[in-house]
Amino acid sequence: MTTSDAIVVPELYVGYPKVAFGGYVAGVLAERSGAQTVRVDFRGPVPVEVPVRIAETAAGGVELGEAGRPLASSRPAELLFDVPAAPSWDDAVAAAERFRAAPPPGVVDCFGCGLRTADRGLRVHPSRVPHLDLVASAWIPSRTFADPDGLLPNRLVWGALDCPGNWAGHFLGTQRPGAVTAALTGTILRPVVAGEPHIAYAWLLSESGRKHMPAVAIATAEGELCAVSEALWIDPRPAP
Repeated sequence: MTTSDAIVVPELYVGYPKVAFGGYVAGVLAERSGAQTVRVDFRGPVPVEVPVRIAETAAGGVELGEAGRPLASSRPAELLFDVPAAPSWDDAVAAAERFRAAPPPGVVDCFGCGLRTADRGLRVHPSRVPHLDLVASAWIPSRTFADPDGLLPNRLVWGALDCPGNWAGHFLGTQRPGAVTAALTGTILRPVVAGEPHIAYAWLLSESGRKHMPAVAIATAEGELCAVSEALWIDPRPAP
């Protein structure tokens, strides 16, 4: 037995131009699934400002797009890696300032890591922490996006779990500009309070050819974990 309806991703939530931000899409599917830890696989770009079918599946997952040919699908999953301690708040602030002062190649007008104002994006801007094998960003989620309880909606927490993995691949590995999220597995451990200081940080688990597997964590400024993810990023194919 399945149930379905449709969603429209607002244009605000773009990753690449006219393409819905993967972290936001994953968050929407994770909210629908109800599982504690969810894996979302992406099979095609999700458009913005267009109704797209979303349906629960008989196996307990959720799919977005045509039946049998979804653009994204989710299922319950597990995360099986150790999470390093968060860098200090001062290190995270310095890393974010370096990103903004000299934006690295590949920066686009992304809801997650684009150089937007705080009322139009998450402003997660990671760069390498010099004495650690991590990238990090100081992050204060805007109260613009808070729910009535002052918390950041879970789908936007998932958004903050997406972009740091891209920049881990860029700064710590061999990932190329234009890479896309092929899969994102995440879990939210405690609420993220809008307007409060947090640290988003990421590290590389492995790389193989065009495939890059980073992990991401979000913590309070004091280092208490709020959310964790791992992802598969894939480089664009080389030009012929």
